[in-house]
This record gives sequence, structure tokens and C-alpha cells, in this order.
Amino acid sequence: MKNFLVLLIASPFLVLSQIPTKDWQINSASLAAPEGQRAGATILGYNSEGELVTLREGSNELICLADDPNRDGFSASAYHKDLEPYMFRGRELVKEGKDFNERIAIREEEVKAGTLKMPERALLYVLSGKINPDSKEIEDQYLRFVVYIPYATAESTGLPLSPTVPGGPWIMDPGTHKAHIMINPPKN
Repeated sequence: MKNFLVLLIASPFLVLSQIPTKDWQINSASLAAPEGQRAGATILGYNSEGELVTLREGSNELICLADDPNRDGFSASAYHKDLEPYMFRGRELVKEGKDFNERIAIREEEVKAGTLKMPERALLYVLSGKINPDSKEIEDQYLRFVVYIPYATAESTGLPLSPTVPGGPWIMDPGTHKAHIMINPPKN
């Protein structure tokens, strides 16, 4: 993967709102997806009021989420469309003012009750980095992987509870609705 993204956009940020342009958000968010799937991914990003909206309808199974301009650093993600109900519900709970632990507990109850659909397995890509203040390029890119496998355990997967080698897979939150395999490649 390239160390940065060169964008051919004259003014990537809107001066008044500090919300990046639609094109910049689409281009930078799609970096979280595998290269062959970027062009067809649905892109969620922020409008001039700071609301999360669909910036581009996609033609494949991936959804890319643009960097939140209200947070430090850069973080974009891409995930299978079957994870969207879970992700959407989390965003709703944030709007309702629920804290992290409340959001986890509420979604756990809803998944168990069958009112919130959680896929049997789905992959989430998370790309982080820094936005160069002058060029607006994403520098120091780092991509990690999360494979959701609800209610899986170390015993049911054979995975350790922490990495045994740098970048090795391990299971996080075993036995819960949000059990997932973490793969954090070593950083350069």
C-alpha cells in the first residue's frame, strides 16, 4: 500500500465548515477497502451540517465510513453491508447520549432478542493515519482487520486471547455478540 494518497482536488476542505469536500471524503474513505472493491463501495460521510449521510451509493457489498472531522487524527473503515444494522444502531445510541458501556449492553440485549441482526461473520477494515495539514494527503497509513464472529470463544476457534507473535490473530470479546478476531499487522 502506498504511504499516502495523492488527491487531485484543488481545495479539499471547505473553509467555513471545516467539513472535507465530498470528493475528498469519498477518496479517503475508500482507502480502507481492498483496492479492487473501492470503486463499487457505498460511501458514508459528512454533509456541511456535520450529519452522516450517504455520499455515494455503491454496487458491491462494502460500505466505507469516512473520517469523522470532529475527531483527531484520521480513521476510515470499510465493512460488509451485513454489519450496517449493528453499526447504524451504535450511531443511533450515540445520538441518544448513551455511553460506551450502555451502547454495548443495549446492542447485546437486542442481538440476543433477535431485534438487532448481527451477521454470523463479517470483516471490518480500519485505516488510520494522519492528515497532512498542507497537502491533505493521508500519511502514515496503517490498516488493521477485525473479523466479527459473534459468540465465538478461544475454545471454539483455537485462537489465543492475545497475540502470540507480532501481527498474529487473536480473539477479542470472546463469548459475546461482538466477539471478533483481531489482526494488527506490525507497523513499519
